[in-house]
Amino acid sequence: MELSIQRSIGAGRGEVGPVYRQIAEQIRARVQEGTLREGDRLPPIRDLARQLRVNRDTVSLAYESLAAEGLLESQVGRGTFVRGLRPRTAREDSGGEVRLSSAAERLLDYERSRPHYPADGQGIPLHAVVPDPALFPVDAFRRAVNRVLTDRGASLLGYGGPQGHAGMRQVLAERFGLGGVRVGADSIVLCQGASQGIALALRLFAESGDSVAIEEPTYQNALGTLVGLGLRAVPVPMRRDGPDLAALDRVLARPEVKVFYTIPTFHNPMGISTSLAHRQALLEIASRHGKPVIEDAYEMDLRFAGRSVLPLAALDESGRVVLLTSFSKSLFPGVRCGAVVARGRLVDALLVLRHASDLGGALPLQAALADFIRNGAYDRHLATLRRVLRRRRDALLKALSAEMPEGATWTTPEGGYQVWVELPEPVDTRDLFNEALRAGVKFAPGYQFQHDGRASRALRLSIGVADEAALRDGVVRLGRILRERRAAGREGPHEAAVHM
Repeated sequence: MELSIQRSIGAGRGEVGPVYRQIAEQIRARVQEGTLREGDRLPPIRDLARQLRVNRDTVSLAYESLAAEGLLESQVGRGTFVRGLRPRTAREDSGGEVRLSSAAERLLDYERSRPHYPADGQGIPLHAVVPDPALFPVDAFRRAVNRVLTDRGASLLGYGGPQGHAGMRQVLAERFGLGGVRVGADSIVLCQGASQGIALALRLFAESGDSVAIEEPTYQNALGTLVGLGLRAVPVPMRRDGPDLAALDRVLARPEVKVFYTIPTFHNPMGISTSLAHRQALLEIASRHGKPVIEDAYEMDLRFAGRSVLPLAALDESGRVVLLTSFSKSLFPGVRCGAVVARGRLVDALLVLRHASDLGGALPLQAALADFIRNGAYDRHLATLRRVLRRRRDALLKALSAEMPEGATWTTPEGGYQVWVELPEPVDTRDLFNEALRAGVKFAPGYQFQHDGRASRALRLSIGVADEAALRDGVVRLGRILRERRAAGREGPHEAAVHM
């Protein structure tokens, strides 16, 4: 049958969800209006994907999500059929079937749309933006834990309050001051890593149904947080020098857009850092429109090349920037310590939001981290980590130069874990994902960093866990896959390769 489906409904307004969800919603609407009836056969996945010019996995995901609702049924060898709108039974209404909240359903949909990696731990890990466990300073941190428990014992084993350990906040205030952010310990709220900080900061300014300006591409877990909070993503395109300021000006002029989330230093997934002039211009735009800015500085301690640039929070004179940081990337994720830095009544609001979600973090870990920093162990660890990351970045860039096809581009980060690679048209890295897994390489395909999950020719590579030899091996395997695809006629003409 001919199924009339459109792609990218509302494109350009930044108010659409992932493409697979758009397809699913249109099919659901056809069933509800009676255009599709029980027993009707849907087009094969391959045919509908060709009609819409999307990846087959996108259509497959749309069909799977509707099958999970009971709206469609796939029969091996026959195809996918409409089951129809099934009325709820009395047993279901009385509790036989547990109904999830719309927020939980949205997050389940979002999680299904993300790439999934084998759980066996096999393969070259070029996908994970996490520190290498081999570099964890286990002994030094254990000594810090022992010291604080010996000195303060039971006082650290109760509830700590929503603001977190006072000593840790003072240590952070001192370190922020060295970086140009002049705040006191009372302006800092500790949290369980940057992810909780993102959720807290968004809830300061936006509620379900509101719109949030985001960079595109952007951190995939921030997109997940938007989904969970019922917020609409309004994208601002990323350029080589940062978010497009003209586009940002237009987006922040919209009254429904409440806040801008940005990663100006070691951007995830692109790895770039914006200039001082760009940051000043960004703040001028935000100030002119009266909009707050959430600055995610989760890798701020991981610069291994170039000169530091003042954070937005250090340049901000109006108190509109909320700064996030974390030790998950610079130390290890298990410490579960991040911070939100704000001013004035924003701090009071953060405290009540934090208290409503939990009763505070783990005081023993916060106290141990403060001790670890004060005795110099953290800076010694950073010195080692930065040297390792610099070597790994250089090895990765050299391998990309040798193995990537003509027309490919990539970023040259001055810190952090990620390098952003854009392949020549018409490659969709979602198509490469399973081929790479079969070849023993894991990477992060670009579609997951887009608010609508649309096709992308980009991929993110991480230097976090893989050493220099593994990085070279992984890129060699990716290059081999791309050459085989080109030889099979699945690639278009290429231009000269450049790196950014």
